[in-house]
Amino acid sequence: MAELIYYCGTMDSGKSTLALQTAHNHQSRGRTGLIFTSQDRAGSGVISSRLGFQREALEVDPAMDLHRFVVDQLSMGERIDYVICDEAQFYEPEQIEQLAKIVDGLGIDVFAFGILTDFRTSLFPGSARLVELADRVNTLQVEALCWCGNRATHNARTVGGVMVTEGEQVVIGDVTLGSEVAYEVLCRRHHMRHVTARASRAAHTSTDPLPFKN
Repeated sequence: MAELIYYCGTMDSGKSTLALQTAHNHQSRGRTGLIFTSQDRAGSGVISSRLGFQREALEVDPAMDLHRFVVDQLSMGERIDYVICDEAQFYEPEQIEQLAKIVDGLGIDVFAFGILTDFRTSLFPGSARLVELADRVNTLQVEALCWCGNRATHNARTVGGVMVTEGEQVVIGDVTLGSEVAYEVLCRRHHMRHVTARASRAAHTSTDPLPFKN
């Protein structure tokens, strides 16, 4: 029986790496499928891993009907054994419902990969709908680490090196030092206190107290 499975975690938990590995495993067994992504940091129509691996994929925009796309491919004689969806947190809730229709109506397995919550600790709409509809929700087993060494559970956004908790939900950036908009993962304690790795380093060279939030 086909399933809709959601693999989720924080940044640095290996979701894109697992998406690429899943595609490789199916293809090595002679299976054929579709690979989708949305707003990957490497550009449009690409799945990229921080380990340096990447491959082409179909870019999902908000107007795309995923169920109709799959039906059209099947009607043209294409074989589709599975569907892989990376960066699923960026999909519209209606597109998640379309993925469920692919599973239930067409009998095709769908493997979705994404980040559960944003930099404000709020669920992404796409992730929320996946949690509501998926047959299984699996937390990725690779534990990302906060700068303090504890398990990272939250994503933080920095602008000009300063952590922010307000703004647009989706702003594409990366962890590259010097980026105007960047992201890092933190444990809950340091996320709530707004203590990033940069703030921690600054505190060790200053007599000022850490910028803990009340």
